[in-house]
Amino acid sequence: MKAGVVHCRCSKCYSVPTRKRVRKRTPALTLLSLPEEVLLCVLQCLSAEDLLSVRAVHSQLRDIVDNHSSVWARVSFRDTWPSPNTLWLFERAAEKGNFEAAVKLGIAYLYNEGPLLIDEGRADVCGRKASHFFSLAESLRSPMADPFIWVFIRPPWSPTGSCCKAVVFDRLKAECDNNVVGFCQFRQQKRGPLLHCLARVLHLFDDDERKSEAIYMLEQSSQAGCLQSSYLLWDHNRKAAMADPGRYLQCVRTLRDYAGKGCWEARLSLAKVCSSGNPLGLEANACSDLVAQLFSSTNTVSRHCAQSILRRGIKDTMRYILVDWLVEVTTMKDFSSLTLHVTVGCVDRYLAVRSVPKARLQLLGIACMVVCTRYISKEILTIREAVWLTDNTYKYEDLVRMMGEVVSVLEGKIRSPTLLDYGDVLLSLLPLERRTTHLFSYICELSLLYSALATPPPAKLACAALLLTRALHHYAPLWPCQLVDYTGFSKHDLVSLSVVLYVKCFSQDVPKDYRHVSLTGVKQRFEDEAYQHISKEKVLHCFCSHFCLVFVLCHLRRDDNMQAHRASFVATPTAELSNQEETLVGDILDWSLDTSFSGYEGDQEEESEGEKDADSLSSDDDSFCETERDVNMDHQGQESPSFSTDIHSSGYSSVQSVQSPSSTCSSSSLMPCTFKPFAANLGAASANAQPGFRLLVPMQRPRGTSSKQVKRKNSAAHSGGEVEREEEDEEGNEYSVNVGFLSL
Repeated sequence: MKAGVVHCRCSKCYSVPTRKRVRKRTPALTLLSLPEEVLLCVLQCLSAEDLLSVRAVHSQLRDIVDNHSSVWARVSFRDTWPSPNTLWLFERAAEKGNFEAAVKLGIAYLYNEGPLLIDEGRADVCGRKASHFFSLAESLRSPMADPFIWVFIRPPWSPTGSCCKAVVFDRLKAECDNNVVGFCQFRQQKRGPLLHCLARVLHLFDDDERKSEAIYMLEQSSQAGCLQSSYLLWDHNRKAAMADPGRYLQCVRTLRDYAGKGCWEARLSLAKVCSSGNPLGLEANACSDLVAQLFSSTNTVSRHCAQSILRRGIKDTMRYILVDWLVEVTTMKDFSSLTLHVTVGCVDRYLAVRSVPKARLQLLGIACMVVCTRYISKEILTIREAVWLTDNTYKYEDLVRMMGEVVSVLEGKIRSPTLLDYGDVLLSLLPLERRTTHLFSYICELSLLYSALATPPPAKLACAALLLTRALHHYAPLWPCQLVDYTGFSKHDLVSLSVVLYVKCFSQDVPKDYRHVSLTGVKQRFEDEAYQHISKEKVLHCFCSHFCLVFVLCHLRRDDNMQAHRASFVATPTAELSNQEETLVGDILDWSLDTSFSGYEGDQEEESEGEKDADSLSSDDDSFCETERDVNMDHQGQESPSFSTDIHSSGYSSVQSVQSPSSTCSSSSLMPCTFKPFAANLGAASANAQPGFRLLVPMQRPRGTSSKQVKRKNSAAHSGGEVEREEEDEEGNEYSVNVGFLSL
């Protein structure tokens, strides 16, 4: 550059490099960018294996997982069992407050299934570990919850050698004695359920000294705040207090206090006491209100139980086969009906939360029965016997692990309100004859077979079953005002559900197993002399079809002050319905419970759009399709239907190999018969009359006619597998039951 020359700052003389624009990248949203509260909610929903994988991704995630006990308390151990490799993970989660981990560790150490301890003092080591985790699991539950760990350590104990159950009992007793020293409220709350469990165990022994010690432990547990122990003490002292009216009055008042605090057993006993009399001296309305409160408290789990089961792939026929097999096990082992109802309730509650493969459905059922027999019955179903009942389809360790899964999913709540609980209150309110009582029990057990009947609350279902029972045995009035006041249900609220019970329970065409054998375990159970052969009652096969619906509707019309022109009836009831009756019947028709049944309505692979959109009370594979038939009125005079012999067994072969009583069932055809209202003038007025409803009248088909069965593909599970076969079109003299239903 020459001196004295001044250059301008133009682009030719002086060039300045242009500044490049750098685009700022938006920060990527990752798991770490979420707020800590949201991140904790995400981590709590993970399984144990996924939580370990996330923990190893970043140091920040590792710190969050290690420093927040709520993550470990909520982590899921679904289908995971303690093993030498995962033992530390279960123990860490249990110490942080995970109920599922504590229960599975307690059961694993009790049965030595998982940890694989091979020491010489294995029973002492396992018992010490099991007692620690059982105590921890009990402390993690609500103080109002019913203690449950006594179910696993109850007798019988091993008579030879060291028994792990006895070690657990001694360790829990020592822990309760140590907690007496401290007056901490937490220790007292923890001591109450443990003393309750120890008392329940001692009460099962026949030794009088141990029974006395059990009463002393119940008193200590009641003082520690255990409500269930207080109720058991009340039940123990009730018989002695009944001799003195003053003591009995105070006893009932104490029961009312326990019921007000939320004890289910106390509420049930109070309802029975108020149903059979008025010991508190209350007004009639106040006494009925106490009982009505029990029936008004609906079970929220039952409403969505059936829908949840269907959504998780368990079809009606699969559940029918399982429950029918459980009925046969109950009959063979002579367990009570309450045990069966509680077992089926546990199965439904488990299936409403978790899905189970078809091959493990029988394992779930027998595991629930093992747990429920230990809770209810004095005679239990041992694990090895339960494995044998499944025809050795599953192993000993499979059943132990499924027991842990069931108890952890149910959160230790084994006992839940059942149909029989409300039925006992109803029978104490209005006692029935012995044979009618057996019919009521028969209908209650038949209702267990169908998942659609698990949708209504058990209180309402029990009332509907009683209404149907009273109708079948000609009780009048059908639903007295006393039942309306004490239950809160009118007969109009129950008629539709009673008809659903009738159509479901008294169908002559029931599902069949893989051998094409009818599954009628409940029918065989009530053919015994102890139930007065109630399932063989002919009214259930022929007259019931006509009587059930007509009798109910006639009583409805009679109690609703019919008009004078409707009071003239002939031998056959008229079909003229009131507006209220038309609404009730219309609801039933909308539920697709109309007419025809098929043999084994198994897993249907093809479904129409109408079937998919059907109501919840009409299942996918157990629905009823209406078949329209024109029947002449002169068919009413035909002879009664004939009965044919059929072979019945369970869907699983293990119980059938032990006992297989054969029974007979009606194979008659129930043909729909149309009735029209009779008018005063049988002229043009009768031609314009509204059509009547079709009654269920037993009709016999003319000989020589043939019936074709639709070819369908059926499948059923046996020993963890599936057997598929197709039914060929056949012609013969055996016909399926075609039932005509109400048609407006």
